[in-house]
Amino acid sequence: MTIKYLKKAIKYPSTDDTKTRAAVQNILNDIEKRREEGIKEITKKFDKYEGEIIVSKEKIEEAKKKVDQKTKDDVQFAHERIKKFAEHQLKSMNNEFEVELSKGLFAGQKLIPVNTAGCYIPGGRYAHISSATMAITPAKVAGVKTIICASPPKDENGAHPGIIYAANLCGADIILNLGGVAAIGSMTYGCFGNPPVDFLVGAGNQYVAEAKRIVYGKVGIDQFAGPTEIAIIADKSADKEIVAADIVGQAEHGYNSPGWLFTTDKTLADYVMKRIPELIKELPELPRTSAEAAWRDYGEVILCDSNEEMAAISDEYASEHLEVHAENLDWWLKRLKNYGSLFLGEETTVAYGDKCSGTNHILPTKGGEILQSQKEVQQKANVLLLQVKGLKHKRNGMLLQVKGLKQKANVLLLQVKGLKHKRNGMLQKGKEEMQQLLDVMQKRKEEMQQRLDVMQKRKEELQQRLEVQLRMNGVKLVVNENVLQGLAVETVERNASY
Repeated sequence: MTIKYLKKAIKYPSTDDTKTRAAVQNILNDIEKRREEGIKEITKKFDKYEGEIIVSKEKIEEAKKKVDQKTKDDVQFAHERIKKFAEHQLKSMNNEFEVELSKGLFAGQKLIPVNTAGCYIPGGRYAHISSATMAITPAKVAGVKTIICASPPKDENGAHPGIIYAANLCGADIILNLGGVAAIGSMTYGCFGNPPVDFLVGAGNQYVAEAKRIVYGKVGIDQFAGPTEIAIIADKSADKEIVAADIVGQAEHGYNSPGWLFTTDKTLADYVMKRIPELIKELPELPRTSAEAAWRDYGEVILCDSNEEMAAISDEYASEHLEVHAENLDWWLKRLKNYGSLFLGEETTVAYGDKCSGTNHILPTKGGEILQSQKEVQQKANVLLLQVKGLKHKRNGMLLQVKGLKQKANVLLLQVKGLKHKRNGMLQKGKEEMQQLLDVMQKRKEEMQQRLDVMQKRKEELQQRLEVQLRMNGVKLVVNENVLQGLAVETVERNASY
């Protein structure tokens, strides 16, 4: 294998793990000892929040009023798609059975929902409304009895109204104004009068991911879902602008969000490396700061000699999100093994899967997909996801505007713009072909009219001849009109044959 790093990361997803682990462990130890007191103290320190921890029914109603109707419609749209996909997943996994292994010895399998699930909804830098639908909806579909969710306070009023609205809509029984390690600790140890959860789900920053890793064993966890990642496989057929835009669309999530490009085309690689900083400069301050650090420290561009090399390096990195902008997409679908969610073709993008295409965006990071695929077949059904084209961008765009991720919204607009150009080209070609067809039809129409004129003339001549013949013979004769018409047609055909 011959690969060349045109840009190599100076940091990796595991960078600072030791430092993060120590900080998180200390906080969890304190929460386990001091429980509610410790949680309130850390929430005041990091989130500057001293309000109610459990969101009251009154606050839920207030949140509903603060969310505009368009956002409500978009959340409903996403919820319905995610719910439908989750229902099909459950059906595919619901393979309960009983078998008689030997005479009188029966063994079987039965799927039983957990009693209580804890769903973490990120909300620090941005309002991750879609994370509420992604975490809570599948738990509801699975039949979990009690669903507790937690999201960081946005201000003195608590969590973002859009997150509270979405969580309530999707079926959360309890909503907590808690973020980060405090949220994971509260749900794990059963604080504020709530039962300890059996299972934790949801994505988050490195502190949330590390907290989930540490408490694993006391509770179950879905996976190690840390800072988001994107890898793109691109050959010479790829749209350079879309490739660059999609990488920036993930980099703006946070300073430690890796973006990797695997390509066989040096020209494309050079363009992308030049274009990404330009796109980042166009972002507002917060996402610009995150994207600059993410691309500078974690971004990589790897030049390969062949498709097989690109596939091999992609499987090694095992990215959370993997886009393929290349020819022969069926080959890539069969060849690629390790990824969280796969997006085939330039008409798909991570933004679709992140918001509301129906598949889930809570996926393994830091190479966890390799372990995930080897350890749990059922989990594999959840994480090896294929995105398809054709999703209307407006639903995604609205949720992204609420969230504040400008570049992701730009990515969708770029996707639509590109598809529009393709459609316009197809429409122009179809228009030309249709015009040619209309010209032929018009010519046929004119020829037919000429024939009808000849037929009418022959009909009149025959009518006159018959009338003359009748007068000469003095015979009264009734001529059938259909016969007369047939004679006229026969005459026209004979003349045509001459």
